[in-house]
Amino acid sequence: MESAESKEDTIEQPSYHHGNLRRAVLDAAAEAIAESGPAGWSLRELARRAGVSHAAPAHHFGDKTGVLTAVAADGYTRFADALEAAGDDLHATGLAYVRFAVDHPAHFAVMFRPQLYRPDDPELAAARARADAVLTRGVQGVASGAGQDADGTAALAAWSIVHGFADLWLSGALPERLGDDPVAAAKPIIGHLFAE
Repeated sequence: MESAESKEDTIEQPSYHHGNLRRAVLDAAAEAIAESGPAGWSLRELARRAGVSHAAPAHHFGDKTGVLTAVAADGYTRFADALEAAGDDLHATGLAYVRFAVDHPAHFAVMFRPQLYRPDDPELAAARARADAVLTRGVQGVASGAGQDADGTAALAAWSIVHGFADLWLSGALPERLGDDPVAAAKPIIGHLFAE
């Protein structure tokens, strides 16, 4: 007959063999970051949230920086997908940027803070390059002059405006008169990009 102790261990002991450990830990990390910020959680907490053994996140990601690197890579992949889905129109791309920030605030909180992760990670670098290419194409489509933004100033201006709006929205710093729809509020702001 099985003892009560071994039965309890069988029921309550989380297993490392999770259906998709990586996705479960990344989802748990996004949830923890949304609640406590990029630094306000531990690997043990992620394991608890994901329903895996306390050693599983460390075994799979190495350390907290490894988890944040994977969150940033996942974020940039989702970000690139969202920007690509907006097409070549810079205005639509800018609105997709804002929508992504609002829909994925935990990823957004990590992606643009390279001191939190390993920026040279190949998966992260590829996803970021993909997102950068979409933004650059959009700016080149509207930048005036033969150089088509050869020095990157127009791209930096566009990025600053859209990212600044998204960050201000997420922090609650924008005036209440803008309403509660971030995309609608961003439309006229983004419309000022390269207006003649």
